[in-house]
Amino acid sequence: MRDFFTVLIGKTVRALAKLRGGGSAFPGLVIEKVDPGFLARALDRLPLGVVVVSGTNGKTTTSKIVVELLESTGLRVFTNSTGSNFSRGVIAALLQRVNLKGETDADIAVLELDEAHAMYFIAQVKPKYTLLLNVLRDQLDRFGEIDTTAKFLSNIAMATTDTLVVNREDPLVRAIGEKVLAEHSSVRVKQFGLSENLLKMFPSDAELHGSDGSPLGSRPSAGDADVILTEVGLQSATFEVAGAPYTTDLKLEGVYNTFNAAAALVLVRQVCGSEVETPALIDALSYVKPAFGRGERIELDGLPLELVLVKNPAGFRLALESFEPEGFATMIAINDNSADGRDISWLWDVSFESLATFGVDTVTGIRAWDMALRLEHDGVAFRAVIEPLDTALNEFRAHSQGLPRRIYCTYTAMLELRKLIAKQTKVENVW
Repeated sequence: MRDFFTVLIGKTVRALAKLRGGGSAFPGLVIEKVDPGFLARALDRLPLGVVVVSGTNGKTTTSKIVVELLESTGLRVFTNSTGSNFSRGVIAALLQRVNLKGETDADIAVLELDEAHAMYFIAQVKPKYTLLLNVLRDQLDRFGEIDTTAKFLSNIAMATTDTLVVNREDPLVRAIGEKVLAEHSSVRVKQFGLSENLLKMFPSDAELHGSDGSPLGSRPSAGDADVILTEVGLQSATFEVAGAPYTTDLKLEGVYNTFNAAAALVLVRQVCGSEVETPALIDALSYVKPAFGRGERIELDGLPLELVLVKNPAGFRLALESFEPEGFATMIAINDNSADGRDISWLWDVSFESLATFGVDTVTGIRAWDMALRLEHDGVAFRAVIEPLDTALNEFRAHSQGLPRRIYCTYTAMLELRKLIAKQTKVENVW
């Protein structure tokens, strides 16, 4: 009866919130107050347990890849697909899938979790599988230093009961894996990694900021990896899986999303074991599209418009390397709302010289003038600085007729832009 009343309350609140245009996580906030044990009870019923995906960059895209690969094997997957990565967001997503008995029509849960808020989650639910992507400088006004972020991820890893998957090329994440191996012999630790020729494309935080004195890409790889990304094309990649090479076309955009795919392959192979053939996973990977705002391609005015999320130096740097500016009209939208991080000094750790040849059409957002100043210092010309996103988008469209478009945007700018674009063309609600 407790589950019955909890679910009934949650579904009612969700319906009312939807009518009033409320936030997607609000029903979860109500249930956290009414029945704090609901989340643990609901997830404990899943036969294959819970997967947690966390890290600074790539959580949403990697979770999406993991979900689609697992579904390709026939598993039923529950996930917080709206990207609301606090416990209340997970509960709100659950309310869409549970019946009045509190039962979920799923075999396994794949949950993207905020690094800090995951502490509240693991106090209630111990993940069976955990995937840790990276530790980079992001929202330092919220987290302080990156060592704090690493500690949060370490706590998630130590709560894992079966398998931990870590990024071999990130020293802080790799150290977490080594700690788990030393202290929890019952937990398997697996790695994903890069071939040496790709290391310079994914600098560690220490390399990016020069704190270890080593040039980019000079760090040695450490230990074996179950999946290694060995080659990256425009929309193709080669992965070495258990020592065998597999080349595939990809719908994913950007080298960082391709590396996320390597992480997802390791995790799915651990969940499914010998029951899944690697060629089948590689084939399924070729059909996965980018998550919303993460290289997402939308058709507007009969031409593609790409939304590229940027939120820290490493992410923006990789985005600029991943997308060729020639032939595209470019807009940059920078906000500093709480979900973006208030401190935008990180823009000065990014080189924008690759945009100099073709320039930027429009700079927009709350911190548009800060972005314009940064471009000016790198010799990048821009046509206009327009703070309001709606006005900027309209003028951007007017001045870029006949060209495909690309918008680099921080998180809250991306969400607002998707809403504005949705008034003009079809935009997916999730992912």
